[in-house]
Amino acid sequence: MKIKINALSILVLLSISLLTSFLTFSAFDSNTSDKPNLPAEHTAVIDEVISERLFGLTVDDYRIENSTIKRNEFLSTILDRYQIDKVTIAKLVKASKPVFDVRNMAANKPYTVFLNDSDKAEFFVYQPNAVDYIVYDLRDSIRVYKEMKPTRTIAETIGGTITNSLYEALQENGGDPDMAVYLSNIFGGVIDFYSIQKGDWFKIEYDRQYVEDEAVGAINVKSAVFSQNGKEYQAHYFKPEGSSEGHYYDENGNSLQRFFLKAPLKFSRITSRFSKSRLHPIQKVWKAHLGTDYAAPKGTPIIATGDGVVVDSRFTSANGNFVKIKHNGTYSTQYLHMTKTAVKRGQRVKQGQVIGYVGSTGLATGPHVCYRFWKNGVQVDPLKQNFQRTEPVPQEFMAAFYQEIQRNQNALAAIDTENGIKETRYLAFESRPESLFKYFNSEGSQNSL
Repeated sequence: MKIKINALSILVLLSISLLTSFLTFSAFDSNTSDKPNLPAEHTAVIDEVISERLFGLTVDDYRIENSTIKRNEFLSTILDRYQIDKVTIAKLVKASKPVFDVRNMAANKPYTVFLNDSDKAEFFVYQPNAVDYIVYDLRDSIRVYKEMKPTRTIAETIGGTITNSLYEALQENGGDPDMAVYLSNIFGGVIDFYSIQKGDWFKIEYDRQYVEDEAVGAINVKSAVFSQNGKEYQAHYFKPEGSSEGHYYDENGNSLQRFFLKAPLKFSRITSRFSKSRLHPIQKVWKAHLGTDYAAPKGTPIIATGDGVVVDSRFTSANGNFVKIKHNGTYSTQYLHMTKTAVKRGQRVKQGQVIGYVGSTGLATGPHVCYRFWKNGVQVDPLKQNFQRTEPVPQEFMAAFYQEIQRNQNALAAIDTENGIKETRYLAFESRPESLFKYFNSEGSQNSL
């Protein structure tokens, strides 16, 4: 079969050939960047990914030295080793004041120095804790700013059965013993933590923040169940829409918070109960002991068992250092034998607030707090009182509450209490704070990063 080729066909073929050659040679042009042809802002992102960064600074052109603050070592003595003159250091200290007082740099805290080719420091970074860091820019325009490391929030669960103590059960199952304090805060109005016994068990679902695989900050308990003497107590954190804060409620929406906590210490042991007749350990005579003694190491924080106003805070020869709180027209409480008080007369206090510290002042044989409780002007045994709970979930939010706790209950049901090793359930979210901080120059004026 013969193919007819006219002048128009030849022209089309020649055009395609020339276009192909142009594209081929353009692809290998040595003057063309190998980066994608992106807008300027996207190119900047690629540059940041390619360059290794530390504390938000590129490290390509620096030699990095890491160390810790030594005892009796100061910022001036450190920077002097890296060719920073005293005039510059003085400007730096002044610029730092609105951000971080250099006098608060503590021994054993880490710092990092960025050195140029002449081994002169261009950046000094101090880490006061696991999250925050202070950057001192030592170049020509001195500036100081504060930043935070990226944090990620992990949802974790833990369960266990008590054989000796709650602290040990938490440790044995890979949890933080401090979790016991969180549980006492949550269930303190309904559970007697001084009566925990072998066979009691717990399940907890909580969030915790991590920085570089190190746990930081407080534990955020979302839900928990605690079984004591065969009775189960549930706790679910719920914040109604539009509310400024949330609270812990049981599975029926009743508040777990009561008007009074059962004890003025997180954990200790009762050494002497309320009694109409007791042999006084010092006076050696039989007399009424109208209080409950809780033994604890000296310095243990003592907390207010309910909201109220401090009506007395002083020292007497018998009571030692003590605090008395009036809660309302019916109830008052008193806390004796403190090593020192932490509140003053007339001060308003909240339930759980530290009001003093365990001691043995006054007529006391050892460190403890004598907790006394008045009802209508008469001293009574606080352990025998049935205190009213605070407000339940508002009726208009009950549907949302039940929907939320159903998820909590499913999560709790999956936790094992026999070998309830701590388990990471999922990554809740990862956050990197935006550059919302300010830096200050050597003149002390504020600039935006």
